[in-house]
Parts: sequence; structure tokens; C-alpha cells
Amino acid sequence: MTKSAQDLVTEAKAQVENLTVDQVAAELEGSDVQVVDIRESEEVAATGRIPGAVHIPRGLLEFKTDAIDPSKRVILHCAVGGRSALAAVTLKEMGYGNVAHLDGGMTAWLQAGRPVEKD
Repeated sequence: MTKSAQDLVTEAKAQVENLTVDQVAAELEGSDVQVVDIRESEEVAATGRIPGAVHIPRGLLEFKTDAIDPSKRVILHCAVGGRSALAAVTLKEMGYGNVAHLDGGMTAWLQAGRPVEKD
């Protein structure tokens, strides 16, 4: 039996903390949180990023964890929440204990009228 990408995302979301835009915005007011944008560079260039977010494309996440502070709360996001849910599971498997993802991703962030940074 094979699984679809959506099956994997559904399973991942059941294993990680799924945050709303408002929850992420509230957490950003603290200093012990690190947001990681796992979208591709073209996506970040097109829409900007959540202020203060570190950009690590999903395909490089496992190899670039030196840019992620394991002592902080780590919140991952992508465009709509699928890749970030999968990535959150990966970070948990790698030993990061306080990991969540933005359900709805950058799409939800923008729809809520939240601020963005552009390079």
C-alpha cells in the first residue's frame, strides 16, 4: 500500500503542534522563538518573509541545522503548511524538542494582513 503526500502531511500534523497566525504572532513578541521559513528562494522573493525569520529551504533543512538554535522554540513555515509539518517532524526526530509549524503557512499570514520583510 502506498501513501500520498497528503497522507504524510496528515500524519505529520497529528505529531506536531499546529499554530494559527495569531498564535505565531503572539509568540514572536518573545525572544525565545526562532521562525524558520522553509520555502524555496523564489517563493520568499515573491512574497517576503515573516519579520526575523531565518530562510532555510526544505531540501537543505537537515544539512543547515547549525542555523537553528536548539535552545529556542522553533516555528517552521512554508506556503500553506504541508512542507512545514513534515519538516517539524524531521526536526523532532533530530532531537529538537520545542518545535511547531504555522498551519496555513505564509498564505494564511498574508491573508491575515501580518507584516512581512522583503530583501
